[in-house]
Amino acid sequence: MKFRRKQRENVDINLASLIDVVFILLLFFVVTTTFTRQTELRVDLPEAVSGSPAEDQNVKQLDIAISAEGVFSVNNQVLEKNDLNSLMDALQKESGGDTKLPLSISADGKTQHQAVITAMDAAGKLGFSHLRMSTVEAASQP
Repeated sequence: MKFRRKQRENVDINLASLIDVVFILLLFFVVTTTFTRQTELRVDLPEAVSGSPAEDQNVKQLDIAISAEGVFSVNNQVLEKNDLNSLMDALQKESGGDTKLPLSISADGKTQHQAVITAMDAAGKLGFSHLRMSTVEAASQP
């Protein structure tokens, strides 16, 4: 007996539809991707003619930023409440109880004095001794 072999059909993959599916998936991922932005406060520092530059930047330090509206942030983490207790809790958490860390207060030029005094009071109550106020260098006048 002679068995005939069937002719094999050539299988072709339609690349046009494959490219369409990949393109639609790409569009789906681009549209549904969310981009996160860290919360930061915009602070316009007051100017000063004299001052010393910050020391070694590799040393861990704490930074309290105060916006013009009196909103506090500790190491770029905006606080929910703007009172003394929440600021002290945030400083305690960020420092891990180490009061030898340098503490920098960056207040906007239009910030009310009370907000700056509150930040200094929180630092004093926790026992921080290395306190620094941040300013920008004044523009030279011609």
